[in-house]
Amino acid sequence: MANHGLKFYRTDKDMDLGGRDGVTDKSDVVLIKVNAQWKYRGCTNSDVVRGLIQRVLEHPDGFDGEIVLFENGQGGGSLDCDTMWGGRYPDTGVHANAEEESHSFSYLVDAVFDDSRVSKYLLDPIRETFISKEDHSTDGYRKLFNVSYPCFTTAKGNRIELKEGIWNSESYDQNLKVINIPVLKHHDGCGITGALKSFYGVLSMADGKEGERHYEKLGQHCGKMMAKVRAPVINILDCIWVTQVAWAGYPPENTTRRDQLLASIDPVALDYWASKHLLYPIDNNDEHHPDKFAVLRNHLTQAKDVINSEGGINGHKVTLNESDINVHTLRCTGNFHRF
Repeated sequence: MANHGLKFYRTDKDMDLGGRDGVTDKSDVVLIKVNAQWKYRGCTNSDVVRGLIQRVLEHPDGFDGEIVLFENGQGGGSLDCDTMWGGRYPDTGVHANAEEESHSFSYLVDAVFDDSRVSKYLLDPIRETFISKEDHSTDGYRKLFNVSYPCFTTAKGNRIELKEGIWNSESYDQNLKVINIPVLKHHDGCGITGALKSFYGVLSMADGKEGERHYEKLGQHCGKMMAKVRAPVINILDCIWVTQVAWAGYPPENTTRRDQLLASIDPVALDYWASKHLLYPIDNNDEHHPDKFAVLRNHLTQAKDVINSEGGINGHKVTLNESDINVHTLRCTGNFHRF
């Protein structure tokens, strides 16, 4: 993406991955949204997350901010990758989506990095706590229109109020960045789980609007989270393993190895392209084809209309028109090492 104008590091240095308009600055608080409501191949690949954390830490100006892995599993989430959510798993053990199943998100934070700049926060325990806009100390949620967003203090002491920024006791700092890194899966309600639905999962289902989200207005709520709360600076769609049947990532025959990562600032285009060109060809299930399945098409259209009505993302309109989607490919080669 750096070769096409979107560089990862914000820096004055002249380099391939960095520039003055880069995505992450040296002192940012970088929230990494993962899928952790499920385990096995139903959660985000933690090997991919490990690489992303390492990349942020390698900021050319010296990273002195904080990286926070976070998720709201709506009561079933686990950054330890040991959830039994939905009763779909054979045991209570740790089963991360990784080459080594013990490498959960918590393992990355506590063992692989063991660094004060890398932390985690599971939102499940605070999902039923609702706070006012004047409350800058309680960990909980604020309601906004028909969605909600979390406010919490990180391990390093940063007070995150997702819509407004980082509270500094007097005002808000804006060195807050969100990177959304979901895993591509089937979903019964709208066809797929991708960038839109994963980030929408940050809200609290205890805010009283669950009924309209399942599923008639799901796309609208996804769009509201992006347009009214905060849009991720980049969405990285994990397609190492994708789940074409159900969404638990288990049993293994419900999943297919695709060995691809897709990335975009446009979550609508990303979900459109991934569903059509990665998920649909596995078993030709029309529910995964945005031009064939009206429910999926409506989901994407609702999100697009809401986001664009608020000016798009960073001033750019989102799209599900394939002729407007530019796809750049890069094949990874070389030696890879296990840690």
